[in-house]
Amino acid sequence: MNDMPGKVELNKDDQVLLDKFLSDNRLFLGPDPEIMRNHSIQPRSKMEASALARDLDTHQVHHVRGLINAALSEAFTMVNQMGAAPGAKWGDLVTGVYTAQGDLAMIAPHGIIAFAACCFYPIRFIIKNWIDDPTVGVKDGDGFIHNDARYGGVHNTDQSMMMPLYWKGELICWLSSTIHEGENGACEPGGMPAAAESKYDEGIKMSPFKVVENFKLKRDLVTFLQNSVRDPKLQLEDMKVKLHAVMRLRERMLAILDQFGKDLLVGTLRKHLEDTETEMRRRIAEMPDGTTRVLQFMDSSLRENCLQKISLAITVKGDRLIMDFRGTAPQFMNRAVNTNIASFKAALCTGLLQNVWPDLPHTMAVLSPIEIISDRNSIIDAEGEMPQAMSLMPMFKACVAWTIPMNKFNYSVPTKYSAVIASQYDQAATFIYGGLTQHGDVTGNFCGDINGNGQGARSHADGEHSVSPVFGFMCDSGEHEINEEDTPIIRLGAQRIAKDRIGFGKYRGGMGYEQIATARGSGMWGFMTGCEGSKFPSAQGLFGGYSCPSYQLMKIKGINIFEELKADPNVVEVFDIVKLMNEQPIKNGHYSSNDMGMTFELCNEGEIYMICQGAGGGYGDVLERDPEAVMKDLREDLMSHANAHDIYKVVYDEINLVVDVEATAELRAAARRERLQRSKPFDEFVAEWVTPEPPANLPYFGSWNDNTRIYAQNPAISMKVVMDADKLQGVFMPNPKDLQIAGLEAQLAAANAALEACRAAGR
Repeated sequence: MNDMPGKVELNKDDQVLLDKFLSDNRLFLGPDPEIMRNHSIQPRSKMEASALARDLDTHQVHHVRGLINAALSEAFTMVNQMGAAPGAKWGDLVTGVYTAQGDLAMIAPHGIIAFAACCFYPIRFIIKNWIDDPTVGVKDGDGFIHNDARYGGVHNTDQSMMMPLYWKGELICWLSSTIHEGENGACEPGGMPAAAESKYDEGIKMSPFKVVENFKLKRDLVTFLQNSVRDPKLQLEDMKVKLHAVMRLRERMLAILDQFGKDLLVGTLRKHLEDTETEMRRRIAEMPDGTTRVLQFMDSSLRENCLQKISLAITVKGDRLIMDFRGTAPQFMNRAVNTNIASFKAALCTGLLQNVWPDLPHTMAVLSPIEIISDRNSIIDAEGEMPQAMSLMPMFKACVAWTIPMNKFNYSVPTKYSAVIASQYDQAATFIYGGLTQHGDVTGNFCGDINGNGQGARSHADGEHSVSPVFGFMCDSGEHEINEEDTPIIRLGAQRIAKDRIGFGKYRGGMGYEQIATARGSGMWGFMTGCEGSKFPSAQGLFGGYSCPSYQLMKIKGINIFEELKADPNVVEVFDIVKLMNEQPIKNGHYSSNDMGMTFELCNEGEIYMICQGAGGGYGDVLERDPEAVMKDLREDLMSHANAHDIYKVVYDEINLVVDVEATAELRAAARRERLQRSKPFDEFVAEWVTPEPPANLPYFGSWNDNTRIYAQNPAISMKVVMDADKLQGVFMPNPKDLQIAGLEAQLAAANAALEACRAAGR
């Protein structure tokens, strides 16, 4: 017998009371899906509608826009000059202005777009949750801090200071300053722990909270944050720097209000957004209707090799543009390479403004008309419990995801707003470091080499060498001398273009530089790297251009280079990665080549670590490259004679580099005939090449031939799961050390069995 009461229907008054009780007693204000999944600008507020109804003078709007831009630039420069974080010195920061509703309106004409392109999420969180909360509130002189990417951000190393601007008692707009701080108390120093297996390994996770009242930092909270990281001086100084930069920006904005009034400022910010969205729709409508696709692969989880697919189809129909990422790899439950969809969209914003339409204003409105589709619980749309400390891995793919499909659309458009360009090298090939400095300080951070990725080749010219980071084309690569003064890191080789590591094509990709580092003066220092692309090339070519090569991390352990040089100054002729690894001049050194994903590792004094920034993808057929351009690369020692002959099929005198034009034409004609002989009908190629599912020995994650079916395949543990895309689950990966121990135990058991067999046989 069932004595359970039936469902009780509440009357209207009781329902209101219950709703108020639940609202007042919410258990946890986590990331709000209503906020985090909405990247479009908000409808006009009453204040904005009133301002725009006044038919603002366009010349005055332009003037005010210029004043705001100058104010943002000034605040940026303050942070750049005074910030303690290495990232501040190299431009890994931004300042921004947001509407009263939290829409990103304008950012400084320097720095990282993505930082501002996702900072509007925490501002919207503050507006929704704290303005009317009697225990928090928002008033003039308040400042809020935030770093948790799940509430809106790139990753937890970035800290933002956000301040409301009031004028005559009315909230007019929001101001922000964000820096890649680095050290944040994570399980590995430097703020980007590849070893993080849960979000609780990622260091401090600041949901947006008030840290400033009456324009002053609250010292109790500052102390709490300092106590949570390895570098308390860095935490304090940069909180001060960000606060005073935002206060300077506030002064400039108040001066604009005093001179021009509320309506002109509010109207300018709103028009900046609406005009940008209108122009986006016009440009989308210019492109031909259709769908273009690109597949990208991450080849490492930073703990083991595994292929993780990122699938993208871009569809244009009228003024609609749809980015469909369904079929992408599932999220990892215990690997740091996941990202949430809001962060991923910020990287998409960067990629659009960096590689497709760089002339557009740097504002979130460029994404507002774009529809983005993803599978929930995929690696680009991970849920909140998944570790995301190395979310840069899929986000870097977002920065270049546009280049292949959008350039196919734009190739035939009469008006081009930038060059058609192949993919930029998209990895953070730099050293992350931490430990005890030569000055006795504990610290952790990263090196400015991160800001030197090779540019993709263009439709009219070669790519520029080491032009910028893939995530920010308005950054510098810093000065190594500053890093060497502050830390035990010694550069044995730096910013030397990496010969032969080229994205070949009619136009070649810009090349990256080598980085050779060691440590001196500390008994407790180490390095890590957070990079993939050691098995599968990271930067794709376009229209026949080659992808970049894959790149390794190389080490020479068990030596002290300073002692070696003291004993024989000529032991190393030149610090060149290829020469060091091939010739192995330092005797008794242990030479090794590893994947570029390395968790934190202690470095004994004088041991050598070597990595390389990669090249951008090539553009066009290598047989169409001007032979004189090949000779120029040889003169500049960017390429070997072997590649000039084998790749470009150029005949020339190797001494004086004079091209034999007729012989080159004949050699290239022969190469084209050989291509035709190797060719086969498309259906025949498909029958030989395409398989019904991934090879059984391949660690593979993502769809195969059907985006509704997602594979999670790890032969190391005999795992093979196929999931419906709308029911994705997280994938748990074994600890690589456990696999290594199991392998060694199996070898020992086999050896013991063989030994027993020998004994039994009397041998």
